[in-house]
Amino acid sequence: MEGWEAEYFTKALAGQEVEIFSGKLSAEELPEKRDFEAICVFVGLPVSVEVIDAFPKLKLITTRSTGYDHIDLKAAGAKGIQVGYVPSYGENTVAEHTFGLLLTLSHHIYEGYDRLREKGEYSFEGLEGFDLKGRTIGVVGTGRIGVHSIRIAKGFEMKVIAYDAYPKAGLDKEIGFEYKKSLEELLAEADVVTLHVPYMSETHHLINKDNIGKFKKGAVLINTSRGAVVETDALVRALKEGHLGGAGLDVMEEEGVMADEMGYLLSGSEKTDLKVVLENHALIDMPNVIVTPHSAFNTREAKERILKTTVENILSFAESGKTKNSVEDIK
Repeated sequence: MEGWEAEYFTKALAGQEVEIFSGKLSAEELPEKRDFEAICVFVGLPVSVEVIDAFPKLKLITTRSTGYDHIDLKAAGAKGIQVGYVPSYGENTVAEHTFGLLLTLSHHIYEGYDRLREKGEYSFEGLEGFDLKGRTIGVVGTGRIGVHSIRIAKGFEMKVIAYDAYPKAGLDKEIGFEYKKSLEELLAEADVVTLHVPYMSETHHLINKDNIGKFKKGAVLINTSRGAVVETDALVRALKEGHLGGAGLDVMEEEGVMADEMGYLLSGSEKTDLKVVLENHALIDMPNVIVTPHSAFNTREAKERILKTTVENILSFAESGKTKNSVEDIK
């Protein structure tokens, strides 16, 4: 956390002892001072049992994100440490990015720009795309972001189908879409599939080698949820074999390694799947794939909402001993 975010955070927590660290957080990289009662992290900083054990007075871990799979909840729970999160901050923000990825693919926007910039060729040859109007989009997960994506899709006059393990009664009729009874049914019908599910054991490799062949041939996959929701090996194969027409990815498996490859090489971590790292590079090089670096959340407005909720989590804990938005409350 740096710049205006650090200034906002420090000012909003006036009266509390606050220290800002801009480095990494791991068992190997810890701040010298570790007697804090609360720590605040972002998704790129895994809070392992080793990190938790390094803070002897820790009572609260709060993450500036909706997802909390980077925190060892079992280790925190064993020590009675509360875990706070941000339940909502950017349903419109992430949904807008989803369609940014989709439009970049459907209209070959990056390829056209790159052709002009790198080759100086002012030509549309070979850049034929496809309209969104009239296409069927399959929205997997009908939480806040999924619902906002549905609303945007309807603005493009797309037909919307959706799948959710726990469909919300009446939502389909309220905003005008069709729930499918199974994920496989959705995959078979959709021209575009966009993923908006949290990462947990039930959604690990939700899209995998066993069901990726059920996609409609030539379909486009968009993932702005979590990298491990999609099995990378299956995605690479489906794209290379031409079964999938393209992919727009804001998240990837092993994206922590992608952000600091040299650091991981020097650390000698045995937990890293190097095959996936190589496959990520293959995806980035594919002409029918667009990748952004986990930046769907990254607007000024969304970050202000994140910080506001995070401050509320910390202040409520300081005042009452209970964080306002606790992971425990959603179980």
